[in-house]
Amino acid sequence: MEQQDFIGRETVAAKRKQYFYPCTQHFYRDAPQLVRGSMQFVYDEKGKSYTDFFAGVSVVACGHCNPAITVRTIEQLQQLQHTTTIYLTQPSVDLAERLEEVMPGGLRRTFFVNSGSEANEGALLLARMYTGRKGFIALESGLHGRTNLTMSVTGLPMWRTDKYLDHDVEFIPRPYHPDLSLEEAASLSLESLERVLEEKGNTIAAMIVEPIQGNGGMIMPTRTYFRDVKVLLERYGVLLIADEIQTGFGRTGKMFAMEHFDVVPDIISMAKALGNGIPVAAFATTDEIALALNRPSASTFGGNPVSAATALAVLDYIRDERLPERSVQLGERLKAGLKALQARYPSLMVDVRGTGLMLGAELTGVDAEGAAALTDQVLEAMKDRGYLIGKNGIGRNVLAFQPPMIITEEDIDGMLNVLNEVLADHNH
Repeated sequence: MEQQDFIGRETVAAKRKQYFYPCTQHFYRDAPQLVRGSMQFVYDEKGKSYTDFFAGVSVVACGHCNPAITVRTIEQLQQLQHTTTIYLTQPSVDLAERLEEVMPGGLRRTFFVNSGSEANEGALLLARMYTGRKGFIALESGLHGRTNLTMSVTGLPMWRTDKYLDHDVEFIPRPYHPDLSLEEAASLSLESLERVLEEKGNTIAAMIVEPIQGNGGMIMPTRTYFRDVKVLLERYGVLLIADEIQTGFGRTGKMFAMEHFDVVPDIISMAKALGNGIPVAAFATTDEIALALNRPSASTFGGNPVSAATALAVLDYIRDERLPERSVQLGERLKAGLKALQARYPSLMVDVRGTGLMLGAELTGVDAEGAAALTDQVLEAMKDRGYLIGKNGIGRNVLAFQPPMIITEEDIDGMLNVLNEVLADHNH
């Protein structure tokens, strides 16, 4: 596309304001119009390049328009674009077979959908059908989707839009508190979980958790936390659902983040990185639990030939390029650099947390509003200097680093140098 074909950022913003719902917002005061992507880079309508350290919130994990993946998407698109599950096609069954190979434990039955919200909705439904119970347990500050039921188990207030959410959800404290050690916070969370189970265990179908809370601020509990959770849940016949929408497929250094905790969930949900930008999602479980989902059901677009062929190419690329191992090595370099900046600017950056290439750096200010404002200023300045990073956390004051896993050491060092300059400008 020639540059003169682009309508420009101001016109795009104006059309969004005119035709989108007011809930649809964007980062940045001066937001670029992104028109092209290539691996770890995206380009705006003026030809400026940006190194992407957010990857569309963990989606483009293998890089924008990765040729090794895109060619297989195009091949399938030209051969057979769409059928649904009432017909026999090979890509979806090949994908289900491949997923069994990479999933932990006895997880092997897969139901394909289009988005993370759908995957979690399906997982919650499956838990109800298997247990015959209605209730759920969720962690405070978690995010699980924008459907009614997934919003009901979402603990972040800003994402609980519906006033009429399901009341059969018990929230317990997440295993993190800024004034406590991770061990102390985990103990408080487990005590709360045990109380809920003692009071209502026979009405609870499942507990849904993110192994690492992404939007909650990159919160990773102690290594023993989920093992202790699983023991308690099994005592009451309650299932464990692992929401691996953001954490799955190598970003944390493991194929699935629950592997860090040596826990096999009963149900696992996945999306985002599986399609590297093509919509594909799924929830998976064991043979035994899958038997409960036996009434007629289908997803019109779930597991369609194009998305399935793309996901197979993604899994091949992750394996061939050893991306989980790469995430460990590069994540250690990025985390060390962020820790160095925290030591240099303790009045601005108060914590660095996460693992692999899923890291957060919490910023601070005179109050919560000041911390959020500083975060926005840092994001804007980094964008102006050619780097896209994200933000999350309860107060929207955590810098989020979730780059494509094909990022390089040079990219990381360059970003850290620029972030140092930006923080120095605010270090009064």
